[in-house]
Amino acid sequence: MAPASQDLTAVEYELFDEERGTHLRRVLANADIDRYRYVVIDSPPSLGVLTLNVLVAADRVIVPLQPEYYALEGITYLMATIDRVRGSLNPDLTVEGIVLTMWDPRNRLAHQVAEQVRRHFHVFDAVIPRNVRLSEAPSHGLPALLYDVQSKGAQGYLSLARELIEARA
Repeated sequence: MAPASQDLTAVEYELFDEERGTHLRRVLANADIDRYRYVVIDSPPSLGVLTLNVLVAADRVIVPLQPEYYALEGITYLMATIDRVRGSLNPDLTVEGIVLTMWDPRNRLAHQVAEQVRRHFHVFDAVIPRNVRLSEAPSHGLPALLYDVQSKGAQGYLSLARELIEARA
């Protein structure tokens, strides 16, 4: 695990001059990653150079989606970017599915957005609920699973992990 830090801000500029989009793939190709069953790369929500590097290096993509109107609109741009990456730099890239995040079952719009997304994409059964404990964890310098594994948010991530592992079994 290589956690993110503020240093990533400068990396965006450094990578801009590199061969576009392939730096992370080259780094991973030279790393000893065969001993790992999964390599999970979390990328920023923007469609910048860092995210492009992740898409070029990845085999599969899991898209977190907050079930709101603008997020639904943004998924169109993300899918277009994935199609461009697939067409030029990474033909094997696939979208594993969409995970609904910041889920509030009382919100009618959330249900409408989820239904619309389900019509076009595979949406995981596991959802990540809106949860205060998830929001608090970074302020304590801990991942959610170490901060409060019993919280609904941490349990949502564990459910997603189980769903992914069972799908690959």
